[in-house]
Amino acid sequence: MRAKGADSSGVLTGEALLARFTALDAFLTAHQGLWKPRPFTHLQLPWEASYPELASWLRGRSLEDAENAHNHPADLSEAPEPFASLAALSLELSAVGELPAHSLEAAGHRLNVDVPGRKWQQIEAFASRLSFAAQPKHWLDWCSGKGHLGRRLLGADQQLTCLEYDPALVASGQALSQRHHLHALHVEQDVLAADTALLLNTEHTPVALHACGDLHVRLMQLASAAGCRQLAIAPCCYNRISRTEYQALSSAGSRSVLQLSLEDLSLPMSETVTAGARVRRQRDTSMARRLAFDLLQRQVRGVDEYLPTPSLPSAWLDKPFADYCRDLAALKELSTIGSPDWVALEAAGWQRLAEVRNLELLRGLFRRPLELWLNLDRALFLTEQGYVVRLGTFCEAPLTPRNILLLAERV
Repeated sequence: MRAKGADSSGVLTGEALLARFTALDAFLTAHQGLWKPRPFTHLQLPWEASYPELASWLRGRSLEDAENAHNHPADLSEAPEPFASLAALSLELSAVGELPAHSLEAAGHRLNVDVPGRKWQQIEAFASRLSFAAQPKHWLDWCSGKGHLGRRLLGADQQLTCLEYDPALVASGQALSQRHHLHALHVEQDVLAADTALLLNTEHTPVALHACGDLHVRLMQLASAAGCRQLAIAPCCYNRISRTEYQALSSAGSRSVLQLSLEDLSLPMSETVTAGARVRRQRDTSMARRLAFDLLQRQVRGVDEYLPTPSLPSAWLDKPFADYCRDLAALKELSTIGSPDWVALEAAGWQRLAEVRNLELLRGLFRRPLELWLNLDRALFLTEQGYVVRLGTFCEAPLTPRNILLLAERV
């Protein structure tokens, strides 16, 4: 999709930001009955009565089928309508170009030695997309951890300040900077605190790679108020906010009738690409047992609704299934659960997991559109603060699904 203001690579800028936001807003609002209800908490989804053929087709697929389609639900061309039509719209509306890359100087000082391989690749990809009209003078690594990103960006005649909440990471980061003979200031700071505003000024170029929720929103607000001429943000974890519902940042977002709960905001984060076989098996076992217990608790309570259960230690999965259910029932203060057919109940949990995962594929069509909607709300906010904003990707999804980058500059 190419709207006015998008460059030849499909990177969104100018008028294309609002045009795309408006189109996505209409798409998400019109179909919220398909993506808001979670299959995990509903035995029957509200939309199934309207599209029985699609519901039956999805429910008849295996867990392996769901796993294979998880990251690319739009590829299920054989699915009954309206799946294919929605998939085509999803792909069109979520299309975003890759920001142009520039070559980086080779990383000196063995900077990558202390960084996990995938994280270093993300840092390299992020850094190679940072292109501004004016050369940055003072990098500000926001929620920096040990400061790996900031050190990779630091060049001759530039300064670096790293802000991090965890004192252990601050100490480790300072030690690494000293080991690599780099002049970097590592500051222990809660970036959500009121005094953080005092640490930003016009000379800073803030960067944030996967700062969660309120953390990157806070950066946009403070950086624009402080007059920072440039900033670069790759948002993450949109659901990690202090409010119970999303508060739009831009004027266009505020005019939208779309209301997003924390569960809604977690939808973009449901795509996973890094889990190994053991982790996936453990995750599936946990979910299958929870779904089996859900069937049990509905019968015991005589109430046909989902009962939230707490996060459980992984050691619980080592318990016999019957003990798992009894102990979880005790946690939820269910007086008695009787003696069900434990083998049949556990099998029902696995069957339901296959159905849930396949029904989730329909929600998956709205995963990227919602994420782009959220990022465009941020881009439009920055535009309103006087920035020229470019929105594009900085790497392929297999490296990280959170691959959208906002480059903002006051020219």
